[in-house]
Amino acid sequence: MTGNIGMGIKIFSFFSGAGFLDFGFEQEKFEIVFVNECNKEFLNAYKFARKNMNVKPPKWGYVCNDINCLLKGKPKIWLTEKVTLEKEEGIVGFIGGPPCPDFSVAGKNEGISGKNGILTNSYKRIILQQEPDFFVFENVKGLWSTQKHRKEYEKVKDSFRRKGYILIDRLVNALDYGVPQDRERVILFGIKYQLVDQNRKAALLKLKNRFSWGMEEKFNQDKRSQCEWPQTNQFAVNSNSLQSVDIIPELCIEYWFQRNDVYKHYNADDYFRPRSLDRFETIQEGDVSKKSFKRLHRWRYSPTAAYGNNEVHLHPYYARRLSVAESLAIQSLPKEYVISKTLSKSDMFKTVGNGVPYLLARGVAHSIKQFCENEVCKGENKGIFTGRNTK
Repeated sequence: MTGNIGMGIKIFSFFSGAGFLDFGFEQEKFEIVFVNECNKEFLNAYKFARKNMNVKPPKWGYVCNDINCLLKGKPKIWLTEKVTLEKEEGIVGFIGGPPCPDFSVAGKNEGISGKNGILTNSYKRIILQQEPDFFVFENVKGLWSTQKHRKEYEKVKDSFRRKGYILIDRLVNALDYGVPQDRERVILFGIKYQLVDQNRKAALLKLKNRFSWGMEEKFNQDKRSQCEWPQTNQFAVNSNSLQSVDIIPELCIEYWFQRNDVYKHYNADDYFRPRSLDRFETIQEGDVSKKSFKRLHRWRYSPTAAYGNNEVHLHPYYARRLSVAESLAIQSLPKEYVISKTLSKSDMFKTVGNGVPYLLARGVAHSIKQFCENEVCKGENKGIFTGRNTK
């Protein structure tokens, strides 16, 4: 396999939601061949968005069911057959981010034994069972930074190592990818070591030294810390405010609102209408100090896009909550990406808030494609694809 390797890599997607992670991989020319999402409304949003952008349906279709159903019986046999067929043609990757409230400091914090936490084990099991050539695992910062969750996370990693995967992980911030949102996530990438080098230690060294993570230098922490980000301004409806000089415009809310033409967007009018405006008019622009009712600053980036659990984010210069269009912009989706109006507003905001920021997803996908082009398919690659067609 040479040239644009992305076209030769087939992706099986799990916990797909509305598909932000998948879309990032698609834009790097990976092919999504299978989609699994247990929430029917989220899966409908996935289908609607792609139909709107003329993206073809996945080769093996959509499965609206709990991932655990794929671990046994006929669904398991069906999945194994499809994965095997794709492996005969080229490289197969699994991507997914199991629901994360049980690992979130702001969530239930019940860990891997919680209602959602056990799905992390389910994703682990399906990877160990099907043995894709590589996988991506995405989750919240708490899995990395909370001691009790970190122990469980390390056990999960050890199980992958025993199956022949070499691993690299990192706590990344969406800001590093040009997303106007302070959102930290753990990304774990695992790949079968024989695809890189017959010597496991040599393969791991290559992975650690040559995997780029796809971040953009102009958005890094050093550059951000040198900016003079505005703090708060008196709120006024439809007020004007000049862009600050010493900031990075691409990381600002207003830059993305303009870029996505949010007031003419398909989802422009999709927001909750308050019964009273009193509270909406008293919070200063840029005051995000409270747990809820955070008013964003137009010339600054957003806190993590979390629109459930009574957390309310307010528009910088209108007395209302954010719209779905504005939330999509904060998740760095292109303006062509829309959410179906058949979803309730609660489900709209939930699926947007749960998604992996698009530019972060694309950056990770690019780094995987780059690594595979340079290391996995380098020359003859010492016969590691024996018995498999990789041309």
